[in-house]
Amino acid sequence: MKKLSVILACSLVMMAGCKPKDNPIKLNQVGFYPQAEKTASIEDDARTNEAALLTMDGKVVWEGKAVREAVSPWSGKTRHIIDFSEVTEPGEYLLRVGESVRKVYIRNHALAEVAQAGMKAYYLQRCGCPIEEQYAGEYAREAAHFDTCVMVHPSAASESRPAGYVFASPYGWYDAGDYNKYIINSGFTIGMLLLGYEADNVYYDAMSLNIPESGNDVPDILDEIAYNLRWMQTMQDPEDGGVYHKLTTPNFEGFVMPIDCHQQRYAVQKSAPAALDFAATLAMAARVYKAYPEYAAEAENMLRQAERAYAWAVRNPNVLYDQEGNNSKYEPQISTGMYNDSTSWDEFFWASTELYITTGQQSYLEQAKAFMPKRFRLPTWGDIEWLGAYEWLQYARLSDDVNAQEFVEKLRPMLFTYLDDQLGKVSTSCYQMPYGNDPTDFCWGGNAEICCGRGIAMLYGYRLSGDPRYLTGALQTANYILGQNATGYCFVTGLGQKQVMHPHQRISSADGIDAPLPGFLAGGPNPGQHDKESLGTYKYESDFPDESYLDVEPSYASNEIAINWNAYLVHLMAGVDAAF
Repeated sequence: MKKLSVILACSLVMMAGCKPKDNPIKLNQVGFYPQAEKTASIEDDARTNEAALLTMDGKVVWEGKAVREAVSPWSGKTRHIIDFSEVTEPGEYLLRVGESVRKVYIRNHALAEVAQAGMKAYYLQRCGCPIEEQYAGEYAREAAHFDTCVMVHPSAASESRPAGYVFASPYGWYDAGDYNKYIINSGFTIGMLLLGYEADNVYYDAMSLNIPESGNDVPDILDEIAYNLRWMQTMQDPEDGGVYHKLTTPNFEGFVMPIDCHQQRYAVQKSAPAALDFAATLAMAARVYKAYPEYAAEAENMLRQAERAYAWAVRNPNVLYDQEGNNSKYEPQISTGMYNDSTSWDEFFWASTELYITTGQQSYLEQAKAFMPKRFRLPTWGDIEWLGAYEWLQYARLSDDVNAQEFVEKLRPMLFTYLDDQLGKVSTSCYQMPYGNDPTDFCWGGNAEICCGRGIAMLYGYRLSGDPRYLTGALQTANYILGQNATGYCFVTGLGQKQVMHPHQRISSADGIDAPLPGFLAGGPNPGQHDKESLGTYKYESDFPDESYLDVEPSYASNEIAINWNAYLVHLMAGVDAAF
């Protein structure tokens, strides 16, 4: 095979860049590890008998044919799998397949950039403080949503805090593409981030985010998480220990900057899931933060608040958030995100788990035993039991508490049965991975909840067993997020050769900057297309599950961002990078 000249190589890259949708080469656009698997999926119109990897000056370092092909069960398209894992020398390369070219990066700490960007995105999502140029560059903005005059909604009224009562609930992160703050999603987000921190704390301790707190004696990730914890702590009624479900405006704000928002904000209804997520999160945080003198007093208070919230939930286990019912009785009516749930038993399991591990109290252990999961399920904000299960598996690995063994004996087989089933699908996958092989993998937030979530499950398999198959499975899900997928997008804003440019996010829409806020994971292909009636002139180009994605601002069903989705991203990318 002839070498590409420097001029020809550059021209092909430019040509590929001009028509990114037409490039049949789908691969991780951020970086491969020198000693790890390196694959690409090639669409069926490419000439796979002419695949080659070249240095930037045109020297061929590898050439070969596809090792296998796979046919999509939905579109019928054929994808060819190229495997160039034998190339281990770090550097920049060009992968040429027929007339198409993609850049390839091989380097140590290949995913560190993604993990760092995903965590730094939380600073850009802060409310109640200025986002400063020295930390955010062109994305600096004025402070807004100080939340010093939050009003108690009639659905949340109590004797000590009647409807209309005003209190302060500052700090926190905007939840998603909107400007509200939700206890349920904040709890899940911090839980997922702190699970990752507990597993790989040495790695995270070295992560520099360039945030206002950088340079103190606390890891940047913990300082950033603390900004949201401080908001969560304000959402507990000091009288009875109950926790408000969310802090919200009656209606979603328009696509304007935070400084231009003027609706009154309310604390809305207390709920058992909110109280339990609050209890789990603060109990977990109390355990982590007590090691740092700067946070020692806060950690003690977190634990007190966690126990009061748990006690409230024990007294009110069936109090669930009911937006429709509230709207039939109270004004103003609330139309923002519900984060509603039909049960609280999974939250009881997670909360009792965290409280036992933090306090050692037997009563919490008995509660955790009573609510132990019966099967494996990827954790989501509304199905949270396996955050607690991951905690037990991790706790047993790092401690000598004999009480943990009962949990391990029951939970470990559930996890490994699931993982081995998913790994069995890689050999026939269109994208060489344990994700995207079933239409149900693609849903609202599937990039996070199913793809990254499955990768995180693989990480736990690797952490528990040391079996490299599970680490490879985790890496393969990262490859999907970073470009080895049917759309060819790198789904993390600010990264990759084919980037998400128009997420459903108010700040990115209104700030006048062409590029969106960096480091956010887009929701991804969603054949449900829940937004198709509100897209105006935009239309989904495909109904196939793995292609049902639109990089346009109105597409909240496929292109929104959210703090919980970024938690999956950070845990996965950092966990893989720490392992390599």
